[in-house]
Amino acid sequence: MKSIFTLLLLWLGFTLSAQFPYEPSTEHPFGLPNPEAPQEILDFAPLIGECNCLSQTRGLDGTWAKEVEMLWRFKYIMNGMAIQDETLKRNASYAGSIRQFIPDSTRWYVHYYSSASPTTMLPSWEGKKNQDGDIVLYRDQTAPNGMEGDYRITFSDISEHGFKWSGVWVSKDRSIEWPTLKIVCTKNGLQDLESDE
Repeated sequence: MKSIFTLLLLWLGFTLSAQFPYEPSTEHPFGLPNPEAPQEILDFAPLIGECNCLSQTRGLDGTWAKEVEMLWRFKYIMNGMAIQDETLKRNASYAGSIRQFIPDSTRWYVHYYSSASPTTMLPSWEGKKNQDGDIVLYRDQTAPNGMEGDYRITFSDISEHGFKWSGVWVSKDRSIEWPTLKIVCTKNGLQDLESDE
């Protein structure tokens, strides 16, 4: 009876992996892009995997806080049709997002969630890759002083070695910018962070 049960489990595992070949697996732990997905799924391809990062926030007084070590992990989800990421910070702050490209609008839509501010409605950013190769996303956001604006997220200097990320509040006319968060990431650094513990 045990051998029949074991064979059934092996067959079920093989059948499911054959049905969803682009999902994360032992062979491809971060999944694969689905060839049926919009070609923009490859915009984030260099980020797929794990990075060691240093994150730094800026206070309202304009000073930058001490850098915090962070692991940032990207993987393909929904059988290679979208991307999920998660951040694990040394200061016990955790967050993530779901990234999906919608061809009709020619934009990425990114839905964000975090352990620090759970919500019933996920905030979302939208944007796309520009001519310089940066991925730029925007979301309406009012400044602490009440001024209407947007929060702009930019992935820049993207390569197989890592990337930079910045969060900047910008006025609607783009004449005022206030950087609030910056992150520098180096690819494939999980073992380095774990070895520090």
